Amino acid sequence: MRGRWRRALAAAAAAAVVLAGAAAPAQAEPAGTLALAGPVAQGGAAKFGYSTPDPHDTNWIGVYPQGEGPVDEEYTEPSLAWSYAPEAEGEAEVDTAALRAGDYTAYLLARDGYEWLAEPVDFTVTDDRPVAFPVDEITLRNGRKGDAYQASVGGLASGGGEPEFRKVSGPKWAEVAADGTVTGTPKGNPGRGAEIVVEAVGDDGSTDRITAVVPVRKKKEPLVGELDVMSYNTWHAGTRVNGYHEKQLRYLAESGADIVGLQETQGEAAERLADALGWYHWQSPGSLGVISKYPITEERGEVNASGSVKIALDGEDSEVALWNVHLGYTPYGPYDACDAGMPVDRILEREAESGRTPQIEDTVAAMEADLAAAGDVPVLLLGDFNSPSHLDWTEANREKNCGYADVPWPASTVPADAGLTDSFREAHPDPVAEPGITWSPLFPRRDGATGVEEPQDRIDFVYYAGDLEVSGSETLVAGDPQVYPDHADNEWTSDHAAVMTAFALDG
Repeated sequence: MRGRWRRALAAAAAAAVVLAGAAAPAQAEPAGTLALAGPVAQGGAAKFGYSTPDPHDTNWIGVYPQGEGPVDEEYTEPSLAWSYAPEAEGEAEVDTAALRAGDYTAYLLARDGYEWLAEPVDFTVTDDRPVAFPVDEITLRNGRKGDAYQASVGGLASGGGEPEFRKVSGPKWAEVAADGTVTGTPKGNPGRGAEIVVEAVGDDGSTDRITAVVPVRKKKEPLVGELDVMSYNTWHAGTRVNGYHEKQLRYLAESGADIVGLQETQGEAAERLADALGWYHWQSPGSLGVISKYPITEERGEVNASGSVKIALDGEDSEVALWNVHLGYTPYGPYDACDAGMPVDRILEREAESGRTPQIEDTVAAMEADLAAAGDVPVLLLGDFNSPSHLDWTEANREKNCGYADVPWPASTVPADAGLTDSFREAHPDPVAEPGITWSPLFPRRDGATGVEEPQDRIDFVYYAGDLEVSGSETLVAGDPQVYPDHADNEWTSDHAAVMTAFALDG
C-alpha cells in the first residue's frame, strides 16, 4: 500500500529521533492497569477496563497476535484492531470483527506510540459458530489414473469446535478420513473430474457439506496441463477487512489458482492459508510467502526484497523455479511524476533511493543460474513491484500518465533485459485497451481523501522465462470493493488487485 497507518507513522518518527542521536530514557514499570471485562466471541467486541496517571486523547489499546506486537515498546507491525483510551480511568471497546478465533495480546499504549502504560493482557477469541465451509465446491490438486492420491478439505471448515468429516457420495476409489483427508487411487474415465461430497459435523451437531472435485488425468499423462499462477498482496495479511480468513479462502478456492506468491503476509498468512487449503507453503518472517497445490521441493531463502522456492508439478523432473518480490514503496514514482512533475532523470534517481532499483537488480542477479537453465526448468518472477512498467508508460498512454511517455522504470526494464517476459502484456499487448490496473481498487483518491486523485497503475506482475505458453492473464478482485475508508466489510480483503496468468503446459 502507498500510505502507512497512523501507528507506522508514529514508529517512523520515533526511529528518526533515535537515528538523530537522542538517547532513549530508561523505562519505568508502567503505572496503569488494563483488564479484559469479559469473554470475547468471534465477530463481537473486546471490552477493557483501564487506568493511567498519564491520560491523553491519543492513548490507545492495540490488539496483536499473542506474544507479538510492541513487546519492546517499539513498532513491529500494524495492530490487528485498536481503539483510543483517552481517560485517566474508563472502559474501551475494541472491535474484533476482523479477528479469527485464537489467542491475542492487548496493550495500553501512550500517545499514538508504543510506550506501555500498563502490563499487556493475553486473551482468547472463541468461535461458537456452527460449522461451515467458505464455498460449496472446491477443485483440489490434480490426480492421475492409477496413481495414489491425497489431498485435504479438513482445514477449510470453520466453527463447530473440532468437526469430523465423512464421505457422503463420490467414486468408490475415494475415501475421506475423519480429519478431512481425501485418499485413494483414481480410476474410471480420465478427463472427468471426480466429485466427492464431504460432510463436516461439528461438536455442537451442526453440519455443512462441500463438493471436492479432483481433476483426473490419463495414465502416464503429465499431471498438470495448465498452470495458474497468481500474485496477491494480502494487505497486512487481510486483517483490514472483517472476516478476512474465510473471505481469502473463498477467493482462492474460487480463483482456480495453483501457485500464489503472497506479499504483506505479516509472517503468517502463507502458513495459515496453506494449512486451511491443504496446500504446501513457504513463509518468510516478514512480507513474503508462497502457497502451492503442488509440493515445494526447495526453499531457497531470501535475497534483498525477494524469496525463492522450487515447486514440483509432477515429480522433481517437472519443477518450476519461482521468485516472489515485494519492492520498496517510497518514494513512489507516479507521485514524483504526477504530483511533483519531476524530470525523468530525477524520477529514476529516486527509484534507486526507494530501494526498488537495487532490490530488483539484486533479485535478477540472484536468478542468473535459474535464467540460464530456464529451457529445462521454467522460471517465474512475480510480486508487488511498487512501480509501473515501461510497457505501460508509452506515447499512446501519455495523457493517462500525467504527460509522461517512454519512462524506463527499472523495476520492469531490469527483468525484461534479463530475458523475462511480462505475462499480462504478452496476453494484452495494448496498454490503452487493457490497462490491467492493480493499484488501487480501494484508493481512487489519495488516502481516501476527496481532493487528490491517486494515480491508477499496474504495479503487480507475473514474469516468466522458459518453456511456458501464456494462454490468458487477468486482474482479479472479489465482489464490488467499497473504497477506503468504507472497506471493512468488503468481500475483497486487499487494497491491490491480484494478477493471475494461465500457462498452457500440454504439448
